[in-house]
Amino acid sequence: MNLLVTNNPMVLTRVGDKLKTEYVDAGLIDVLIRVRDLVHEGHSLLTHPLSGSVKPNDTIYKSVLVSGARAGTDEQSVRIIGECVLAAQKFTPREVSESSLRDLQAVEFALIREAIGL
Repeated sequence: MNLLVTNNPMVLTRVGDKLKTEYVDAGLIDVLIRVRDLVHEGHSLLTHPLSGSVKPNDTIYKSVLVSGARAGTDEQSVRIIGECVLAAQKFTPREVSESSLRDLQAVEFALIREAIGL
């Protein structure tokens, strides 16, 4: 079974019972680093970590689907997640108001929902 890594509470509540989900209670870069660790353990990326043309400083939420089975090192996944971590580290996260959090969760949920076919 594939694994969805997310820090988006909306994704967790709406997808967590349908798909194996790992919740990261931290920021976007922490999610990317967790995905990087999984890729280095032999998982492959099934969705692009920076999908949706949303700049890393424009959202604090991220969900990434990786393969459930470890199949050895996927060099393309290693390269992509490494580049995504570096790209995200170049941006300074902007301040997000409490009222915007739900909207950001909804946008990110819509992106991953389409990608995972729910």
